[in-house]
Amino acid sequence: MSDTLLVEKEGGIATVTLNRPNAMNALSRELRAALATTFDELEADPETRVVILTGAGDRAFTAGLDLKELGSGGGNFSTQATITDKDPVTSIGKFSGPVIGAINGVAITGGFEIALACDVLIASENARFADTHARVGILPGWGLSQKLSRLIGIYRAKELSLTGNFIGAEQAAEWGLVNRVVPHDELLPTCRQLATDMLSVVPECLPAYKALIDEGFAQSFGEGLKTEARVSGEANTKVSSSAIEERREGIRQRGKSQA
Repeated sequence: MSDTLLVEKEGGIATVTLNRPNAMNALSRELRAALATTFDELEADPETRVVILTGAGDRAFTAGLDLKELGSGGGNFSTQATITDKDPVTSIGKFSGPVIGAINGVAITGGFEIALACDVLIASENARFADTHARVGILPGWGLSQKLSRLIGIYRAKELSLTGNFIGAEQAAEWGLVNRVVPHDELLPTCRQLATDMLSVVPECLPAYKALIDEGFAQSFGEGLKTEARVSGEANTKVSSSAIEERREGIRQRGKSQA
């Protein structure tokens, strides 16, 4: 494993850390390849059911593609960057369990796209987001132009992408881009608790429910309802009434403890 990426596993949770803090965790070719390969390996590991993705330090989740590396190479952008390289966003998307983005600092351009590849985003107070593709003079290729408008609305997405302006963590939360903002020191503990909560659901439901949400989100509302009816109809016939009865008390007690 490259030292540009750190992986720690414990109790079904893998914490993946982009580890180039002196370079704002910029996505060099080496780091992009390591990130893609790591998620492929985690998907193949039956013991890993939830992943937390974060950056080293308190300044950057990732500042995006390493522009210094790209600027020193020959040829054009597509021959240097993403066209022939393994795509980390695709590999993250293929992980069947939840991916929690612990956004510890700036998430810029390609780094913004890496953040949007996660299923849940928790931001520290240091988090900031910017889409600077238009300022670099390139167009996004990892999904940002389509995902962002679906998440925060087309008008806000156009404001961000057509200006390259930054927004802070609190504004990101107000716009629905992140789930919530926590103090920096509480970021990883909050994400680990969230991952633990996810691991406490019925095991087979975790990847199945994520897949159902993602499949329906990519469809029209009407088609999504049809998808839900089809998938739930097939899955729910396998659940016995005795299993539901066994779980009922646990659900009741959990509800009381969270009141």
